[in-house]
Amino acid sequence: MSKLEHVILALALMLFAQIVPAAPAINTLSGGLFDRDTGVAVRGYDVVAYFLDGKAVEGQKQFVTQWMGATWQFASNEHLQTFLENPTQYAPQYGGYCAYGVAQNKLVSIEPDKFKVLDGKLYLNYDGDVQAKWLLDPAGYIKTADTQFPALVKK
Repeated sequence: MSKLEHVILALALMLFAQIVPAAPAINTLSGGLFDRDTGVAVRGYDVVAYFLDGKAVEGQKQFVTQWMGATWQFASNEHLQTFLENPTQYAPQYGGYCAYGVAQNKLVSIEPDKFKVLDGKLYLNYDGDVQAKWLLDPAGYIKTADTQFPALVKK
């Protein structure tokens, strides 16, 4: 393939990527993204704080928004506004279910303080022991979970 053909192919792929938007890694199943009883995402934790503060921070009821059928809480108005600018950037992968669980072909709930931000994406885990296993090979588990999650959501 000539250099010109490579350039044309690259331009075509970039154009296609802009035409077909990526589906957000969200679902509406109970126990993951949404609390079963309250409809609050990620058990009320501020998803922007994972990225900007590097820690799990509980959101406050005065800083909320509705998105994807759930209530999202934030620790500050600044975090709320940041989320509103690009919600899919801050939403957890696999609909808020445990990343290790999805890699095991199961939808498992999470503890909000068991998280990892990798390559600009938020991954949550069930508990510390599960997170320790997941952190042994996050790239491998992510690859597996990425392929399994769409089918799990349809079940």
